[in-house]
Amino acid sequence: MRALLARDGLQGFVVPRADEHQGEYVPPPAERLAWLTGFTGSAGLAIVLAQKAAIFVDGRYTLQVGGQIDPAVFEVRHIADQPASAWLRDSLSGGGRLGYDPWLHTADGAARLRAACEAVGAELAPVAENPIDRLWEDRPPRPDAPFERHPPELAGETSADKRAALAKTLAERGVEAAVLTLPDSIAWLLNIRGRDVPRTPFPLSFAILRDDGGVNLFAPAGKIDAALADHLGGDVAVEPPDAFEAALAGFAGRKVLADPATAADRIFRVLDEAGAHIERAADPCQLPKACKNAVELEGARNAHRRDGAVLTRFLAWLARESPGGTVDELSAADRLEGFRRESNLLRDLSFDTISGAGPNGAIVHYRVTPETNRRLEAGSLYLVDSGGQYADGTTDVTRTIAIGAPTAGMRRHFTLVLKGHIALATARFPAGTTGSQIDALARMALWAEGLDYDHGTGHGVGSYLSVHEGPQRISKLPNSVALRPGMIVSNEPGYYRTGHYGIRIENLVAVREVDMDGAERSMLGFETLTLAPIDRALIDRALLTADETGWVDAYHARVRETIGPLVDPDTAAWLDGATRPL
Repeated sequence: MRALLARDGLQGFVVPRADEHQGEYVPPPAERLAWLTGFTGSAGLAIVLAQKAAIFVDGRYTLQVGGQIDPAVFEVRHIADQPASAWLRDSLSGGGRLGYDPWLHTADGAARLRAACEAVGAELAPVAENPIDRLWEDRPPRPDAPFERHPPELAGETSADKRAALAKTLAERGVEAAVLTLPDSIAWLLNIRGRDVPRTPFPLSFAILRDDGGVNLFAPAGKIDAALADHLGGDVAVEPPDAFEAALAGFAGRKVLADPATAADRIFRVLDEAGAHIERAADPCQLPKACKNAVELEGARNAHRRDGAVLTRFLAWLARESPGGTVDELSAADRLEGFRRESNLLRDLSFDTISGAGPNGAIVHYRVTPETNRRLEAGSLYLVDSGGQYADGTTDVTRTIAIGAPTAGMRRHFTLVLKGHIALATARFPAGTTGSQIDALARMALWAEGLDYDHGTGHGVGSYLSVHEGPQRISKLPNSVALRPGMIVSNEPGYYRTGHYGIRIENLVAVREVDMDGAERSMLGFETLTLAPIDRALIDRALLTADETGWVDAYHARVRETIGPLVDPDTAAWLDGATRPL
């Protein structure tokens, strides 16, 4: 790669873990970062210069990356504490050209790289063809699975109604069209789904929504059959992907909306060169998509009841089988997936199951392989984070289970995490509150002991869409998007003792309006959607308040009453014991 860059007159090149749609999940031919570095996480960035190279990851992957890359080649840096911009300022030389693929960086991301280059007198140079694509000889082909219809009885609203509502807001703002680049936005707007990326029903495509409600959808013709064309209707014109740039260039002198935080830098370059008037604003689909309607919320409840029965069967199986010492991370993950598939309603997992025993549980986004596979041993903790994609909803749940008798330290750490989980689950907050304003509630018990965790507390979740959905989140990181009724987010505080064990308790919750006596403003809270027992053996009752104990008992009673009738008699008997009052 360095030889190729030198021939192209480039001092270096930036390799993000991204595709043209800037999504967390990408198709196989977009796994350029993994091809170059060996790192397989869902977020990261590498920069290759002539004499040095670095890879930047967040706190979820600081342990994983060390085991996958060659430390003699790549310097590992924490992307928040040691950002790429700072490394570039220290590493680039003036007068050089740093290459980047403008389809793989958002406009905002490219601007940050450009500022770092300019600070040392270097240039950020777009390339016409990605050098990795020129080197990757066995690069997989692009996915060719057809798009699928997502019916109104599951979506809760027709595409025509969604388009009309958004078109009205565009017209009121004097915007002629909005460029849509996020697959989840296009899937939601047109009530379609796809199979273009692993674990997420994305239809990879671009679209332009116009102020009359019409849409130009840029997708390969082979992905849209006659039935789907009929579903889309006459106001949706399907065009080949190659026509997208020409359509953007056609906005010369006209006002068009594009989101610099999510849309590729190349899109802005084309619009700028054409003389379009760009309104840089948030993707108009993101907020209405995040606020689930009544049909989508009921679908989520149904999916969680079904998925809760599956997880309960698995936990009962684990309680029976793990004492024998024959269960390992791979067999446990396979058994859980098998239970999910027995329903014949599972479309796919919502992500690769995190199945971490002992020290592997301390790797936040651990992915078991035959080389790392560990047995579930007595005296250890087992962390399993999993979920399913169902036509009526997407699930994501984490449970931490004691294998044999836990130590006092394990119980203390688990109970501190549980206290944070309960604090968030029971929170009441005024309308207009953001997730960053309540994140501390989940950390207070840990902070009081000098402990913390290096990931967000909650991410948005889609409706048979992405398991990680914006724009809402619960995190230390600032976020200006207020939590609104209908939003689904995770509640997942954790604690990770490197080399020993990991603990996380995750339920999905829906934001709802709350009636409070004497309240002087509109108040919100959470409805817990996930239904599965929390390991009582890991709860130190002495660390819980009476209210916290009451929450656990009430939650377990709800799990028992809802899930008990959905499982076999042996599992129901185990569930009775697993959910008995503290």
